[in-house]
Amino acid sequence: MIYSSILAAKTAGEKQLAVLIDPDKANDQQLDQLIRTAILAKVDYFLIGGSLLMSDRLGLCLEQIGRSCNIPRILFPGNALQVHPGADAILLLSLISGRNPEFLIGQHVIAAPSLKKSGLEIMPTSYLLIDGGAPTSVSYMSNTTPIPAEKSDIAQCTAMAGEMLGHRLVYMDAGSGARRPIPTETIRAVSQNVDIPLIVGGGIRTPEAALNAIRAGADVIVVGTASERDPLVLVEMAEAVRSGKTLVP
Repeated sequence: MIYSSILAAKTAGEKQLAVLIDPDKANDQQLDQLIRTAILAKVDYFLIGGSLLMSDRLGLCLEQIGRSCNIPRILFPGNALQVHPGADAILLLSLISGRNPEFLIGQHVIAAPSLKKSGLEIMPTSYLLIDGGAPTSVSYMSNTTPIPAEKSDIAQCTAMAGEMLGHRLVYMDAGSGARRPIPTETIRAVSQNVDIPLIVGGGIRTPEAALNAIRAGADVIVVGTASERDPLVLVEMAEAVRSGKTLVP
């Protein structure tokens, strides 16, 4: 079970790295290079999806990854249409930082019959959109306002509520194209006040940014745009993430 592996890593103080793949942005050759580099870097997970998919490449992307390696494939869906049985698991995202009912429960109701039949491992996830200094696709498509980057108290209380509602993960995201990563103070405030694993992504383009997020308390770092531009950055990202191992008694 993928969630068990995330939880076990958190318990052991092991930090993990995930690569976010937008099927629209990677042709077969680019995806092949990204997969090979991810294997070299010993990436822990692939996240597949996006706010808006224009092509029919989701299934092809999942199949290509599955043929090439055993790295778990986790759906990162932008809507109910992005459910595919070719993945291993799905982050069932509830956008609790916003107030749009479609992304709190509406899309979940639509997707429920497909999810029930899919055989996917379903991981209920509190999704917090944090202002990354630029408008993002997810904020536009979800019609929600991000939490101000410096309002760590709002992020903290929102994440705590998600955990109390029974969510098993917290995902804090500055969004694709963010100009800056989530402030370490905000990451730290959330990490210190929830017991479930914390995923952080958006605006993480350098190993230093990844390490800063890890030291602030992130359990899983997600890299997207940076790996699209240069897949080899994953090797340095992986080294940075794993160097931030938490010391556990």
